[in-house]
Amino acid sequence: MSDRKNMKLFALNSNQEIAQKIAQAVGVPLGKLSSRQFSDGEIQVNIEESVRGYDVYIIQSTSFPVNNHLMELLIMVDACVRASAHSINVVLPYFGYARQDRIASSREPLTAKLVANMLVKAGVDRILTLDLHAVQVQGFFDIPVDNLYTVPLFAKHYCDKGLRGSDVVVVSPKNSGVKRARSLAEYLDAPIAIIDYPQDDATRNEGYIIGDVAGKKAILIDDILNTGRTFSEAAKIVEHEGATEIYAVSSHGLFVEGADELLDNTKIKEILVTDSVATKEKTPKNVCYITASELIGDAIVRIHERKPVSPLFGYNKKK
Repeated sequence: MSDRKNMKLFALNSNQEIAQKIAQAVGVPLGKLSSRQFSDGEIQVNIEESVRGYDVYIIQSTSFPVNNHLMELLIMVDACVRASAHSINVVLPYFGYARQDRIASSREPLTAKLVANMLVKAGVDRILTLDLHAVQVQGFFDIPVDNLYTVPLFAKHYCDKGLRGSDVVVVSPKNSGVKRARSLAEYLDAPIAIIDYPQDDATRNEGYIIGDVAGKKAILIDDILNTGRTFSEAAKIVEHEGATEIYAVSSHGLFVEGADELLDNTKIKEILVTDSVATKEKTPKNVCYITASELIGDAIVRIHERKPVSPLFGYNKKK
């Protein structure tokens, strides 16, 4: 077993709360550093202890303000390279820019690939992240990427609440999320349903259900909760189709301004999200947080001890 004395964990400014929980799960205190912003917006990071020869793990979600947090991360990586760290592992509970994973129309950039290149060129040796928006983003990196899944965490939460079986239906609020919905449904021994639209997001008011939600408790599942519009519209549709109770779950709760008001005006009973993102905006009254820190901490220990991380990828398998 590798000695954890050779490991150092550092937390940047995006989500100090989950970083503290991860450090507790790993059993290693957070290292000392300072980060400040000059009057013109420049960011300076100083590592206040030696990292020479250490395996360094940097915890940072690239959430709002996305560009500040990304730049702070790149600067920290460069500092570790120049301080002769043995390896540099970036822990991204939430990976911003992952939604820009394809060229949808002419002359669009592939920004997820650009950010991947920036991290690799800066000197990152490995990425550990949580529920990438699109799994193909892993292929944009020329280094190992471990993408952990939150569905088992959600499944335990719902099983503990007695939400499982044929009187529950897991609903994907868009057709691109069917795999995620099916995975949660398998854990809960429940059927799935899909909300589809005739054309695209511009026709939200024309959505229709594929599957049966009448007389069932509906669980809406998506990976990112941003404006709340997807869940808000989906809740109206499943309510109209006869769902008796409505729940919503998302891996990353961004909750931009106005999301709380929109979601508070729905019939959603509970909104479950992980603590991957620390938001300064107001959250809905019925939001419930579940920590992903133990899952991430377990993965960090496995990586450091040269053990397989695959046992944590329980996305399509019941436990």
